[in-house]
Amino acid sequence: MTKNIIIADDHSMFLEGMISMFKDDNEYTIILAAKDGSEVLKYISNNPEEVIDLIISDISMPDIDGITLNQRVKERPLPPKVLIVSMHEDANMIDQLMKANVDGYLPKNAGKLELLKAIRQILSGEKYFSQSIKEAYLNSVFKQDKESIASLTAREKEVLTLIAKEFTTQEIADQLFISKHTVESYRKNLLSKLNVRNLAGLTKYAMKLGLVK
Repeated sequence: MTKNIIIADDHSMFLEGMISMFKDDNEYTIILAAKDGSEVLKYISNNPEEVIDLIISDISMPDIDGITLNQRVKERPLPPKVLIVSMHEDANMIDQLMKANVDGYLPKNAGKLELLKAIRQILSGEKYFSQSIKEAYLNSVFKQDKESIASLTAREKEVLTLIAKEFTTQEIADQLFISKHTVESYRKNLLSKLNVRNLAGLTKYAMKLGLVK
């Protein structure tokens, strides 16, 4: 059975190239080539019974962009998979798409073989992010970690270490000769600086920094 694919991109040459790529491929059928996300959502709304296996979308498009399109289709029952193919390799954008549960991300300069590999992997139920996308994301995370580490004072590192070693607030206060109120202030500051939500997050960060093993 062939897989139904929708392509969304506001660049006509890219759309034509994608259509040409799949023209003689019996494995996939292009059921719609749209210029933005609104056309895709309109088509899906007008054809509720049609099975859509995959949407290949750019990010920057008029009306509804690729990020919003991904979010909207993921809200539907039995949502199609979404592969983003874009010139953007911005780490913040990649982070947004990961949090929005996008299924894959390829740069537009990827070759046909990698595109087909990504499609097959995504349709089999896995995620696919190209090497350059993963490197951009990891470099950003590493940079953020370094900035977070550099922003910690010596006393904050002491408090973080004791939190990770499961010392109570009173025990930390006694160990460092400070008040419980001051310990709580350090704890709140650490949560904010390291962008974590709870004590478990602080403990993981302390392990990442090598403060505890």
